[in-house]
Amino acid sequence: MIFDYASRLRGTPYFGWIFALASFAVALALRFAVDPYLPSGFPFLTFFPAVMLTAFLGGTRQGVACAVLSTLAAWYWFIPPFASFALGGPALVALGFFIVVMAVDIAIIHLMNAAVERSKRQEAEASMLAEERRTLFQELQHRIANNLAFVSSLLGIHKRRLSDNPQAAAALEDARLRLETLSRVHRRLYDPATKTQALSQSLGAICQDLVDASGRSHVTCKVAADDVALPVERVMTLSLVLIEAVSNSLKHAFEGRDSGRIDVRLVDVGGDRLALIVSDDGPGLPDGFDPAKSDRLGHRIMAGFARTLRGEIAYENDGGSVTRLVFPRA
Repeated sequence: MIFDYASRLRGTPYFGWIFALASFAVALALRFAVDPYLPSGFPFLTFFPAVMLTAFLGGTRQGVACAVLSTLAAWYWFIPPFASFALGGPALVALGFFIVVMAVDIAIIHLMNAAVERSKRQEAEASMLAEERRTLFQELQHRIANNLAFVSSLLGIHKRRLSDNPQAAAALEDARLRLETLSRVHRRLYDPATKTQALSQSLGAICQDLVDASGRSHVTCKVAADDVALPVERVMTLSLVLIEAVSNSLKHAFEGRDSGRIDVRLVDVGGDRLALIVSDDGPGLPDGFDPAKSDRLGHRIMAGFARTLRGEIAYENDGGSVTRLVFPRA
């Protein structure tokens, strides 16, 4: 912070020269003021800090100017013979010592200031590059989401052309809805405005999207998630599992009913592992259900996503169907 303040002062027009003259004047006045109380041999006592402060706050050239003025003043007034520029052996040693010390100090301060300025420039360049990368990344994600939405629209157009083939039309509609949902999820997860959003809010928004898209306004979807942080890539895969599990419940659990409920929980089960649990209050899975032999596309998709997360997925009945995915946090 001190270096930033000093850098701003050095950038102020004429500040360095005014500060150099003021520092020299104050140092000279103080030296005259303390002269009666000092033994001989301290001609440069008050000039050292003046030169160093000027070099640090005013700049290198201003520091050199203050050093020259200080050398001349100390030589003329405080080195015998006083009020003279005559130079004897001891005076020559004293002047030489002062000049060497001031030159070294000014050089060190100059190098330090140059390093600070260079660091600031590099930081500014890095910040600019980071902003450019962030902008390009957001644009890329935006285009990906748009492309997904475009493909979804194309599938919708082709579905309408297959009115004489209900099975193919249903398959295209299923694919279209998946792509449309994926586009919304992708856009939401990579939106900078949602970066600070809690995971429970993100998952809750996905569930509500699915319920709204299904037209089953009588179904409520409740989400509870422990306070966990996951990379956005894992959140994306987890969201896709959630989409399939909730979609399955919406398709099969609430036919002919006026109300229904889906519960979603993301909990820490210990051992650095998490569990995503999606349950509904429907009739449950059929007897003898075997996901490995199921011909439902949703189950095969969830199995693939579970492998991506290096997790295990299981299905059971407990007051309705329950889908449980256990996966490592990292």
